[in-house]
Amino acid sequence: MADDVKLSLRGVCVQLKNAGILSDADMETVLSKGMKPGQHPVTAIASAQVMDKRFPDKLLGEDAIMEFIGKQHGLNYFHIDPLKVRAADVTPTMSFAFAQRHGLLPVGINATEITVAVMDPENKSWIADIEHINRRKVVRVVAKPSDIKRYAVEFFTLAASVSGANAKHQGGSQLNNLESLVDLGKSNPDANDEHIVNIVDWLFQYAFQQRASDIHIEPRREVAKVRFRIDGVLQPVYEFPAQVSAAVTSRIKSLGRMNIAEKRRPQDSRLKTRTPDNTEVELRLSTMPTAFGEKLVMRIFDPDVLLRSFAELGFSREDSRRWQHMTEQRAGIILVTGPTGSGKTSTLYSTLRQLANDDVNVCSIEDPIEMVEPMFNQMQVNPALELDFASGVRTLMRQDPDIIMVGEIRDKETAQMAVQAALTGHLVLSTLHTNDAASAVTRLLDIGVPAYLIKSSLVGVMAQRLVRTLCPHCKVPDKLDKTAWEALVSPWLAKVPEKIFKPAGCLACRNTGYLGRAGIYEVMVMSDSLSQLINASTDISVLRRQAMKEGMLSLRLSGAQKVAAGLTTIEEVLRVSPAEIG
Repeated sequence: MADDVKLSLRGVCVQLKNAGILSDADMETVLSKGMKPGQHPVTAIASAQVMDKRFPDKLLGEDAIMEFIGKQHGLNYFHIDPLKVRAADVTPTMSFAFAQRHGLLPVGINATEITVAVMDPENKSWIADIEHINRRKVVRVVAKPSDIKRYAVEFFTLAASVSGANAKHQGGSQLNNLESLVDLGKSNPDANDEHIVNIVDWLFQYAFQQRASDIHIEPRREVAKVRFRIDGVLQPVYEFPAQVSAAVTSRIKSLGRMNIAEKRRPQDSRLKTRTPDNTEVELRLSTMPTAFGEKLVMRIFDPDVLLRSFAELGFSREDSRRWQHMTEQRAGIILVTGPTGSGKTSTLYSTLRQLANDDVNVCSIEDPIEMVEPMFNQMQVNPALELDFASGVRTLMRQDPDIIMVGEIRDKETAQMAVQAALTGHLVLSTLHTNDAASAVTRLLDIGVPAYLIKSSLVGVMAQRLVRTLCPHCKVPDKLDKTAWEALVSPWLAKVPEKIFKPAGCLACRNTGYLGRAGIYEVMVMSDSLSQLINASTDISVLRRQAMKEGMLSLRLSGAQKVAAGLTTIEEVLRVSPAEIG
């Protein structure tokens, strides 16, 4: 607890009891448990897990208590979202020791004001010092004491590491920056410097806490931007000085066993680490030379993906039935289509994981291997050794496989080898980049696969997208926009839902209104009538209409089901799904 916090446990309890928030019995429970050394009174009350009298079945948390205390002193409650606080800008306004002593955390700054989160509104002794040093007015807000303590350590430690690393590497040459001045005799940044190690550790742990799927480090002229992709949307996180960014990139390349000296060519690698809850997680690294230095992107693979059921991936009961019917076939080719980031890999890995057992030989050729799974025999494409998808499939054919997964069909040779494998008694799963399921047929024709081979080998195609799901904690009912609904389900009629929801925003979803993502699917199972429509000049719209007559739901109709179930919004489905054809 801060040295001069004036709030007392009994004093806060009495205020809460008088306001009808805390019962007499719960107050006695809190007081009997008391406070641990260094604990804030509000944290002690919340940790006692007593009920909030204003709401049935709701525990009294730090946020509710601080919001009440803030109102008593005319101060707003501030939820500290580390993605929205520019730590590099606010930490120079005061020292870490000063912030700890007074229980403060600077959370915002502009030309005239500094916004400071406090854990004790009654303590005002520090305000004059901060206003004098920064020549700005102090605006106080209240925040959860546990958040102030946690983020004060995080922000100031990170700022100290960035500052220390920048001072140490100031002027270091960065020859791959097209506009940089070359200072001869200056040493390159040390990737093993303690400051750099701390920054990289923080970056990984922070990404895991924020549920990021990708980490981007993007060099610019003077600084490097760090962004996380969360629920499919990129969010700015931090800015490093250019020299610090170069050292951070070198550190991560070193961890991934990449060539640190090579900055002119793109490189790919992977590394394994642990999340704060001690779960092993794998990251795929990719570097790219740019005008201002090396850009580094890290894809974080969720280890739980392999354990997810089809329902958890977002399959409806009918989609799951149709998909399982396809994957239970002994031979043939099954295609999953969609753009990058639409969840194709998760679907394929989850499917293979459920198909793999001691009686089945599952082999894959991938570029690169996305997730290492002991139940599969995985091979990686290696152009340096002339090992591409086509030659990889040719090799796998001699490995007595039952199921073959081809990472992607990109060219005629790979397509023909995949079809050949399907025709010779193997189940082949692969991906294509097309907008919808029906377009996969014309894509194969364009690549050069004859129509008669497609007819005899194709089991089915599934197109998919990922939509953000509404936060269950804060979603609110919404009035149905019939025009938007018709745009979603047209030209196929669908039942108008009785109730739909819209995003509101709360602490759990960081005020975005969305929490997590789920798939929408278009599952086209090949039938005799569909096969008859496949020829050298196949009409996609005719093929699509026939598939929908046979029970296929389009991506938009699949999305409409999730809107009707209160899982997402019409706008979100329209954002990610292609326009209907025919």
